[in-house]
Amino acid sequence: MKYKTTIFLKIAVFLIGMTILCLCVFWLPWQSRVLAEMYPEFIHLQYPLLFGIYMTAIPFFFALYQALNLLTNIDLNKAFSDLSVRALKYIKYSAFSISFLYIVGFFLLISQNAGNPGILLLGLIITFISIVIAIFAALLQKLLKHAINIKLENDLLV
Repeated sequence: MKYKTTIFLKIAVFLIGMTILCLCVFWLPWQSRVLAEMYPEFIHLQYPLLFGIYMTAIPFFFALYQALNLLTNIDLNKAFSDLSVRALKYIKYSAFSISFLYIVGFFLLISQNAGNPGILLLGLIITFISIVIAIFAALLQKLLKHAINIKLENDLLV
């Protein structure tokens, strides 16, 4: 039963990654051209915005890779190990870096007077979700460290 659950989660992580990869390769360049045609006064921001979004994709895919590592640790009965704690730490750092990059992007857009409400709202949602994931990963990391310490104490007593 455990393997079925982790296989389902691995497939979900893979599908999320493939969806974001397809969006980055196909939809984002098309959408940036459409927005550049709709708002020709902001055409100079087309490629910097694309670059910024692609920069946030790097920690996103790294976090997905760490999630797959965490699921593999669960499959190998190594869920309560330092490898799992390290994977959660990297997920936390990746989520915080995504939030940081989006916040920097907000300030750059506002400084250029290019604060389209729809784009800013989407960025705020992504920032909020990233912060929630980072806090959740930090909480799980702390609980896992505590569980590992309790397990080590029990192993020493026996």
